[in-house]
Amino acid sequence: MQTEGIKQKYLRKAGLIALVTVLGMTPPLSTDMYMPSLPKMAEYFHAAPVLVNMTMVAFFISMSVGMLVFGPLSDRSGRKKILILSLLLYVCASFCCAITMSIYFLILMRIVQGLGAGGMVSLSIAIIKDCFDGQARATALAAVQSMSVIAPIAAPVIGALIIQVSTWRTVFFVLAAIAAVSLIATFFFEESIHEDEVNNGSILDSVKRLTVVGRNINFSAFLVSVSFFSAPFMAYLAVASYVYEDYFGLQPTTFSIFFAINALSSILGPIVYMKINSRLSAKKTMWGLIIIGFAAACAMILVGSMSPVVFLATMIPFSVVNSYIRPYSTNILLDQIEGDTGSASALLNFMHTLLGSIGMFIGSLPWSSYIHGISITMIMFLALAALSWIYVIRSPKIHMRNL
Repeated sequence: MQTEGIKQKYLRKAGLIALVTVLGMTPPLSTDMYMPSLPKMAEYFHAAPVLVNMTMVAFFISMSVGMLVFGPLSDRSGRKKILILSLLLYVCASFCCAITMSIYFLILMRIVQGLGAGGMVSLSIAIIKDCFDGQARATALAAVQSMSVIAPIAAPVIGALIIQVSTWRTVFFVLAAIAAVSLIATFFFEESIHEDEVNNGSILDSVKRLTVVGRNINFSAFLVSVSFFSAPFMAYLAVASYVYEDYFGLQPTTFSIFFAINALSSILGPIVYMKINSRLSAKKTMWGLIIIGFAAACAMILVGSMSPVVFLATMIPFSVVNSYIRPYSTNILLDQIEGDTGSASALLNFMHTLLGSIGMFIGSLPWSSYIHGISITMIMFLALAALSWIYVIRSPKIHMRNL
């Protein structure tokens, strides 16, 4: 990988990739690490599971807002300043989550935490776009995605171990510490945006650039299509602990192992992407992902309730598809825009997070079985992905690069 942007004197290429990877790990770390604690948190706060799940839904909704705000602002003020601000918000909110005595204050602090996370995630992609180009960028995206799989693998295991020796509060102290280390590393990060790419307008003008990128139909139409894949996976995240612990009767540590195995399977997505990206057309790839997703959904609704092993086996194919779709679609989407990288990154992550939040809400509804809720959510959103994909490839208004 050859760095095309400003070289990093202190972090260098390895340090830059490490920092971007940790920033990209923010969503799974912020949810998966405390996921084994959700049933115990419901007991502690004497709250219904749907209210406790709002700590997850609120986080993702506010994260999507943070993406829309901080992404464009980074085009105006530079990546470094906005990244420092985002990390400060995240560290402070994580600490407050750890010491709260109220479920409602916890939800409020998760909102603040989500705002900071939004800036961290949107800037992670913007920094890659700044520093890498062409095939080097595709490789960087896949490498970061591969390493990011460590988070959903390790997070639930660490979370389960924490509640064996401590309480769910320690989880948020750990999140604060991880973000604090990233904050220190950011001070050694050299601004990656070129001076001629800086938007010198007002803050309002920077935010308005979102509409400029959004009106690019080549970008927005394809983005909507691939973002539908996020909803079923986030529905799974919202209720996985209840499926394994309440429905199948597993202990938190055993649940974390099942969850980690599913997360480990996600590494196959970016690995396969790196292997076949240059040999398989983007159109055939999209149809293949949709078909595999539908097959997994049908298998889950038919036999997913038989045992935790069978449920895991039906979820793994969709997890692989979901991890493949991100580097595949991000590389194509970034080719559709010139400049406004922060805004494009913000919209890209916002759409995935928004539809993911909707999926979490649908998955958390009082289904007769959460397993059926996940599978039905898969079928619904994959159908939407297929319909929107047909529009992308058949509309005379859309002429995408590298598709």
